[in-house]
Amino acid sequence: MTKNKRCLSFYARIYRKILIQDLKSKMSYRADFIISTFGMVLTNIAGFMTFYILFRNFPSINGWDYYHMLFLYGFSLTALTPVQCLFDNNWNLRSMVYSGDFIKYCFRPINVFFYFISEVFDAKGLGQLAFGIGTLVYSWNRIGLPVTPLIILKLVACILTGSLFMIAIMNFAAATCFWIQGSGYVMVIMFRFKDYAKYPASIFSGIFKAVFTFVIPIAFVAYYPSLVILQPENIPLLSLLSPLLGILFFYLSYRFWMLGVRKYDFTGS
Repeated sequence: MTKNKRCLSFYARIYRKILIQDLKSKMSYRADFIISTFGMVLTNIAGFMTFYILFRNFPSINGWDYYHMLFLYGFSLTALTPVQCLFDNNWNLRSMVYSGDFIKYCFRPINVFFYFISEVFDAKGLGQLAFGIGTLVYSWNRIGLPVTPLIILKLVACILTGSLFMIAIMNFAAATCFWIQGSGYVMVIMFRFKDYAKYPASIFSGIFKAVFTFVIPIAFVAYYPSLVILQPENIPLLSLLSPLLGILFFYLSYRFWMLGVRKYDFTGS
C-alpha cells in the first residue's frame, strides 16, 4: 500500500511539473489560445443551434424531447473534455513513431504511456467543458431533475465513465500506428464517431445500435451513463454495468497501446 501511494504521489508530482511547463509555453502565444478557445465555443454553439432548429419542427425524436436531448448533448460535451484536454497528444503519436522521436520516451524511468500523454494539455478544451456544464445545468433545470449530493456524485461518476470509453477508443485508434503505416485515417474516423455520442442509441436501427454499443461503444460515452440520471427508476443493465465496462475498456486500450510500445522498442517502425 505504501509503495502504491508513493507511486501515485510520484506521478502526481511529475504530472504537475510537466503541466506547468506546457501551460507556460502555451501562454507565450495567448492570442492563439484565445482564438482556439473561442473557436471551440462557437463550434459548440453551432451544435446547440442545430438542436434548437431541429426541435422547432419535431417536438420529440423516439420519445426524446428537446430538453432531454439537450441534456444528452451537454453530458457528451462534458464527458469528451478529458480526451480533448488530457489525451490530445495521441494525435502526435503517429508522426513521432515514424520520425523516430518516440524512442526518447522508452529510455525514461517512468511509465511510457503516462510520460507521453502528460506532455500535452489542450487548454482550449476547457471552453468545451464550460459550455457542456452550462448546457447540463440549463437542461437539468428545465427537465426538473432533483438536486441532491447523491445525484451530483452519480452524475460525476457517470461522466467519468463516459470519458473512459472515449479515451479508450482514441487510445486504440492512436496505437494502430505501431502496426499500420497509414494509420492517420483511423484516428480521424474514430474521432468523428464522437458526433454520434450526443444522440440516444435508441433512435438508431438495430445494426447501428449494436455497432455503437458493442463494436465502437460510442453509446457508452453519454447515452447509457446518462440514463442513470434520467431514468433512476428504470435503469438498463448496460447503464448499471457501464462503470465496470469503462474501466475494463480503458485498461484493454492501455495494454494495446503498451503492446505497440514494446513492438516499437524491439523492432522499430
